[in-house]
Amino acid sequence: MNKYISVGKILNFHGIKGEAKVGFSKNQADFFLSLKSVFVKQDNSFCLLNIQYSKLNKNFAIVKFAGIDSINDLLPLKGALLFVEEKTIRENLDEDEFLIDELVGLDVFDENNKKLGFVIGVSNNGASDLLSVKTNSRQISLVPFVKAIVIDVDLKSKKIVIKNLEGLLQ
Repeated sequence: MNKYISVGKILNFHGIKGEAKVGFSKNQADFFLSLKSVFVKQDNSFCLLNIQYSKLNKNFAIVKFAGIDSINDLLPLKGALLFVEEKTIRENLDEDEFLIDELVGLDVFDENNKKLGFVIGVSNNGASDLLSVKTNSRQISLVPFVKAIVIDVDLKSKKIVIKNLEGLLQ
């Protein structure tokens, strides 16, 4: 069974010819604009939507889907999430990029192999991604996901090794 990952959302219509105003993840414009098709979930199944064209407009994309030629065709999809198959995302990841669900649950260790806690979430502050780490003392700390701090991510061993700078994790 295919696994699908959300890459955007139909926010509204744009004009009267069936174009959609689509929101997508920050810093993912190039990836989103490269897509030739996406899936939309309807009635517990994923339906393919072929993209005729897409273009950037401020902080969102204008997308024309094949077979959607008017506002009336698009209105039932307003608010719908757009998905791609997980393999499509993986093919476009750089060596040091990961999916959020791969990181959540990983144990966090320092350079001396001392367990400091585990990842409970990932967020972004505009400058970098942040790992939310629940420490051994049950506090939640934010760790910048940057090479200067995150030394290694080992998905097979389910662990992340960080440089535990003073005051970073208690």
